[in-house]
Amino acid sequence: MGADIGVTGLAVMGANLARNLARNGYTVALHNRTVARTDALINSYSAEGAFVRTESLTQLVEALEPPRRVLVMVKAGAPVDAVIDELVPLLDAGDIVIDAGNSFYEETRRREEALRQKGLHFVGVGVSGGEEGALHGPSIMPGGSAESYQTLGPMLESIAAEYHGEPCCAWVGTDGAGHYVKMVHNGIEYADMQVIGEAYDLMRSLAGLEPGQQAQVFRDWNTTDLASYLIEISSEVLEQEDELTGRPLVDVITDSAGQKGTGRWTAISGLEVGSPVSTIAESVFARSISSQRTLRQQAQQVFTAGVSTSVAATDLYASEDAQQDFVEDVRKALYASKLVSYAQGFDMLTAAGEEYGWDLDMRTIASLWRAGCIIRADLLDTIMKAYEAPAGQRPANLLFAEEFTEAINECLPAWRRVVAAAATYGVPAPVFSSSLAYYDALRAERLPASLTQGLRDYFGAHTYQRIDKPGTFHTRWSEDRSETEV
Repeated sequence: MGADIGVTGLAVMGANLARNLARNGYTVALHNRTVARTDALINSYSAEGAFVRTESLTQLVEALEPPRRVLVMVKAGAPVDAVIDELVPLLDAGDIVIDAGNSFYEETRRREEALRQKGLHFVGVGVSGGEEGALHGPSIMPGGSAESYQTLGPMLESIAAEYHGEPCCAWVGTDGAGHYVKMVHNGIEYADMQVIGEAYDLMRSLAGLEPGQQAQVFRDWNTTDLASYLIEISSEVLEQEDELTGRPLVDVITDSAGQKGTGRWTAISGLEVGSPVSTIAESVFARSISSQRTLRQQAQQVFTAGVSTSVAATDLYASEDAQQDFVEDVRKALYASKLVSYAQGFDMLTAAGEEYGWDLDMRTIASLWRAGCIIRADLLDTIMKAYEAPAGQRPANLLFAEEFTEAINECLPAWRRVVAAAATYGVPAPVFSSSLAYYDALRAERLPASLTQGLRDYFGAHTYQRIDKPGTFHTRWSEDRSETEV
């Protein structure tokens, strides 16, 4: 019998997805540039299901039942194009090429159009959950044509994570929509991790809570409205001791965070579609400055002015009651900032849908993130409810949903106190600060953009609009300063 699907690229993610497919009853043809890796997978996991060994892409394609489905799991960028170029001549009209890596959505759109012209389907699939998710059930965000999903969808749904019996997999939109949604997921993930780090830093720097103590704080928080995968694993990381030194592991890990590009892509795309994803951008910048360790070490010698956080902790949070009050303030600030990051992510998805012609269903997208993925959190159920209203009644911004508006109002005094304490005592909290600034900008009656427009008109004749009558205007600044309608 022919295989149901082929997988080329058997590094950890590709191998685990292949095993997941086999475990769910599909016959999986395997290919890797190095045949030894194919053999190693079959030798180790043949009991998990039916695998077909192949040594070339030609053999892989020949092993598949039509319409052929080929899952490409190679490094994003040029390697994906190289595999496609080799695959296309081997395929027939109606066959499906699937890219389940972290490819840039614009490249996915280009590839989808090129293969569509050849009668082939190209499906960009966002997959979240890491290597464990790939094996046991990830969150899956497929794009491509609706027709391709009819054939591919049941297979993907069968290997996806489940939430109360519902698969965390659904078609999200045409061409690059799947990879775009995954990109925004990762952007929210960046902001979520950064604001968790800021909470940890503030509680340690100002309230004197050591990592082991904070592990219990995070466990307690995971029973509140903050309940999520990232909060859960934060407690585990914070309680881990280094075997070599006996110190908290976080104290021996270099404070320089890496990135693979999806957060940066999200920030750039937010600018391109006109969506202010400031929390995501700040989290990307926070990783960037963390990587400049030599520069930061020099700054410690140059920037000697400031407040000693140890003095602050002694003066302000020495008592147990004061410490507990501050921890609760940080919890509320963390939740409010988390809501802003999700709100900005969904605002960006809305803007991108309009820009690229995708009919993105926000309720469906929220449902895909409830299990299997890194940002899974209890609040996603509330986000789904916000988008269940008829089209004209859905909130223009997620923060306008009644439950979230009430939550922000309840958290706001604590949020302001935490941001003020961070600024006063010199603890960097860029996402706490930027998320609060976003909230204040949304609610402000007037923004200083009026002066910005006046300045632009002065030096560049860029014109402006007035609040009291329609039209576009310019002031003759270098002449008699009279106003003219353009």
